Amino acid sequence: MMKTKKCQVLVVGAGPGGYVAAIRSAQLGLSTIIVEGERAGGTCLIRGCIPSKALIHAAHTFHNLEKHAKKDGHMGISIPGPAELVMENLVGWKEGIVDRLNKGVEALLKNAGAELVAGWAVFQDAKTVKVGEGKDATIIQADHVVMAQGSVPIELPFMPFSDNVLSSREALSLTTLPEHVVVVGGGYIGLELGITFRMLGSEVTIVEAMDSVLPLFDKELRRPLELFLKKNKVKVHTGVFAKGVEKAKGGKVKLNFIDKNEKDEKKMQHLVADKVLVTVGRKPAS
Repeated sequence: MMKTKKCQVLVVGAGPGGYVAAIRSAQLGLSTIIVEGERAGGTCLIRGCIPSKALIHAAHTFHNLEKHAKKDGHMGISIPGPAELVMENLVGWKEGIVDRLNKGVEALLKNAGAELVAGWAVFQDAKTVKVGEGKDATIIQADHVVMAQGSVPIELPFMPFSDNVLSSREALSLTTLPEHVVVVGGGYIGLELGITFRMLGSEVTIVEAMDSVLPLFDKELRRPLELFLKKNKVKVHTGVFAKGVEKAKGGKVKLNFIDKNEKDEKKMQHLVADKVLVTVGRKPAS
């Protein structure tokens, strides 16, 4: 039978904005319900900042171990053979960190007195939502509603996400290390993940429409990064537009791109990769 709940404050979305609002609302004595369609914690904790930093830490560790595996070692420390990477185990370790933090957010909500309802909120009117379907659905009526749905990766209309065209979300959960990753978008998300894959052993190519990577940052900040990319053999194509992908042999994917000032499509350039990672920004999840 369909249930009905009433509260003073309803928060839609349990990310950093939503769960903090719900906790504070409950602490102030207001009856509070927070609805979340996935796991409490939001993009940053579940599929963004935290998991990416975990992978970056692991990538640095792996990269440093490779130095110690050389003939004469490094810093007087050597290991008998090359370090071995098992991506499935790495992702499992990362997920363990995320799970612990997710449970921590749920505990904070519970201790504050806010009720967490799992499911997607569908508005029936300005202050009423329906969560779930059929007899298991819950109707929630509120005096006040806080919208905190967060954001999602921008999908290029001519290059939709698929098994081989990934957003940052899918890239953080790959259980097999790609031999070659092409990153479309040279902002901080693309560079962060691209460098991580490079340090884990993938060949990485960056494709950026502007005239430099991190185009919104001062050149004094970009310069050390550009030197790092060159030193670590990360290939960079700037001033080019991605034009789409095609299937290639062996389950790979071919990215087509062209100089942004070039009108002749016969001068289209191509890159064949295992995965294309699209990081051209994010948009509100609304």
